[in-house]
Amino acid sequence: MEKHDLIIIGGSAAATAAGIYAARRNLNFKIVSKDFGGEVATSGEVDNYPGIPDTDGLQLAEKFKKHLADYGVEPETGVEVEKIIKQEDESFCIAAKTGKETANWSEKMAGNGNDAPKCDYIAKTVIIATGVHPRELNVTGEKELRNKGVSYCSVCDLPLFKDKIVATIGGGNSALESGIMGADIASKVYVINKNPAFKGDQVLIDNLLSKKNVEVIYKAKAAEILGDGFVSGLKYNNESGETKELKVDGIFIHIGMVPNSKVVSDEVEKNQFGEIVVSKNCETNIPGLFAAGDVTDVPFKQIVIAAGQGCCALLQAVNYLNRLKQ
Repeated sequence: MEKHDLIIIGGSAAATAAGIYAARRNLNFKIVSKDFGGEVATSGEVDNYPGIPDTDGLQLAEKFKKHLADYGVEPETGVEVEKIIKQEDESFCIAAKTGKETANWSEKMAGNGNDAPKCDYIAKTVIIATGVHPRELNVTGEKELRNKGVSYCSVCDLPLFKDKIVATIGGGNSALESGIMGADIASKVYVINKNPAFKGDQVLIDNLLSKKNVEVIYKAKAAEILGDGFVSGLKYNNESGETKELKVDGIFIHIGMVPNSKVVSDEVEKNQFGEIVVSKNCETNIPGLFAAGDVTDVPFKQIVIAAGQGCCALLQAVNYLNRLKQ
């Protein structure tokens, strides 16, 4: 099997930046990911990425993809990496599956009768840029009504609720963006915030509060999602402990993100939130294994920071590769 200089796992800002710099360094590499765009593609208004004002997540993700294409790089999507193992020769064995791979998966992961899976890719270095996924409420009705009125992507699904009543749950920028978008589509938007105030950008807070069809309910905690086959309501507990009920047609949950860090073994250092711990040069505690973007313990989760980390991880990977040649 061909041994690559580098495998980049991910399909958003950090992976894009790493891929562009890898192409400029003429590395033998691949970008592999379940999909392309990640959480960037699900973002609403994006007006803080330098040089690209007044855009949205979908448009920005398309620009990322085009920039890679300009360098002849086509990310390999539909690939879900399951295991990364450092081998005796210091290279990395990467086992992955696609949507077509089902019955033979457990056999493949068993390898040759030991703990080592069969490798789909072998690389001298790896950059983990797998990002995050939405945090769930873990309330009754949430799992049962997911994609039946319960959504974690306002950009994807809010347009389906034209002139309907919806609720957005959360108190940060994603919830604010959801509420603003909903105000232009739905007839009524409730924004449920468990805190006494929002924690997002002031420009977004001001915009949301200016919407006449938006009602913000502070110090409220979602308790149950109602519906028989489709969402019909939301129960929440207010600051007095009383249970209230809202009639809604859709519920959009934006309460934070969980890092997609299960792709790496327990040998890789993570913090209490499951984020991969990295140095200022995006190195993990495993030589040759780097991480960048929202999956790391970088304190600020921003597209521009993820892109910068992708660049940093790639440059440090190049330094590592150069040392291997010495």
